[in-house]
Amino acid sequence: MRHNILIYDKETENAIMNLVSGLKHEYGISKRSVALLLLQQDEDILDTVEKNEKENYSQIKDIIDKFISGCKESPVMTVSRVQQEKSEKILQRVISYDNSQTGKISSFINKITVNPFTGVPLLLLVLYFGLYKFVGVFGAGTLVDYIESEIFDRHVVPYVNSFINGLIPWKAVSDLFVNDYGIITLGIKYAIAIVLPVVGCFFLVFSIIEDSGYLPRISFLMDRVFKKIGLNGRAVIPMTLGFGCDTMATMVSRTLETKKERILATLLLALAIPCSAQLGVILALLSGEPLALAIWVIFMVTVFLLVGYLGSKVIPGEKPGFYMELPPLRLPRPGNILKKTYVRMYWYFKEVLPLFILASILIWIGNLTGIFELLINGIKPVVNLLGLPGETAEIFLFGFFRRDYGAAGLFDLQSAGIMGGRQLVVAAATLTLFIPCVAQFAMMVKERGIKTALAMAAFIVPFAFGAGFILNRLLLLWGYDII
Repeated sequence: MRHNILIYDKETENAIMNLVSGLKHEYGISKRSVALLLLQQDEDILDTVEKNEKENYSQIKDIIDKFISGCKESPVMTVSRVQQEKSEKILQRVISYDNSQTGKISSFINKITVNPFTGVPLLLLVLYFGLYKFVGVFGAGTLVDYIESEIFDRHVVPYVNSFINGLIPWKAVSDLFVNDYGIITLGIKYAIAIVLPVVGCFFLVFSIIEDSGYLPRISFLMDRVFKKIGLNGRAVIPMTLGFGCDTMATMVSRTLETKKERILATLLLALAIPCSAQLGVILALLSGEPLALAIWVIFMVTVFLLVGYLGSKVIPGEKPGFYMELPPLRLPRPGNILKKTYVRMYWYFKEVLPLFILASILIWIGNLTGIFELLINGIKPVVNLLGLPGETAEIFLFGFFRRDYGAAGLFDLQSAGIMGGRQLVVAAATLTLFIPCVAQFAMMVKERGIKTALAMAAFIVPFAFGAGFILNRLLLLWGYDII
């Protein structure tokens, strides 16, 4: 019946009519449905039609190409929009809506979250209070300071150092467990005192955003921006997860539709998205000087958008489409929030603690054999070009074992007064861009393949130092060098 057929705009209907007249074979579904799938460039239908319509396939392909070239938006979006409008009209006949004050408030909040003029400021407020104030200031500042200074530095570390050094007379062996780079005094201390509080705060905020139904609205809001860098709004999910754990986010990137999106998302996660622990450390370091933090944020956003835009032009593949169901907004349930936060913290800590211990062991081996000394001496001239002291070479090397491991090392240099404000900003920016940690790199190999992972690493390392060099020169020209 005609009233059950969806009617599209004039250009789409003309293209459908021309395609239907050109289809000579039967396909088990209506020719109009086949034509719609052809206009949306469905790969299976394109292959099937090419095999069946050998004589006139070139004419069919010309109709499709002409239609797509004249489209102002993706044909998938055109079809989806009309289908959604039709489905909403059908739903209005059978569903009664809540016209109470609560329903009106919910509808109003829903509208302001997806409208760019109100949604972007709202998102910035969420990021400010959720990430900066709660994760950065409270988690990475108040909690980390108390656990690290009051518990570990004042009580745990002195006691463990004294006990192990008295128990094991050989310094080469005791260094494995205590002193500067021991499993207990560095690996376990960083994991519990620096990483755990920050990760816990981040996952708590993320669980609230997720349980409220706000996360899909962020995806919808960011779709237009992400389209400019070869992604779509759905990529917000792995990108947001990356602020918790880039390793987990790299794994989640497999949910993106096209190979181009998956490669680009993996590259951006490895390059410009700091994990929660690294982000927390950097926020704690720079939050005392708002201008320094602003410079770091602007620099990282610029790099993210620039590399994404260039990557979308260089990496071959089709442009992504976007569709996502918007669930109703609701008040987050405390039980759900606590359960999600606990499960994620448990998973993360279960994964991160062995890696911190492994990193401490590798550092011990490297120091014992002198390998690390050679590598550090080789990196020193590079970091000096960035205007950084030679001591930061050690931080970049250790950052490979854990990104947050290296970032946490900046605490020591800041406390010792070795680095000024300009150097701290440059070091934080370069370390954020630097090669991902060993766990994330292993996940990149698993998800994207060894060749792609190595190609990304070969790009990231020189790019990070080059970007750091440019940032340092710009700050010097500006005369920015707080103490």
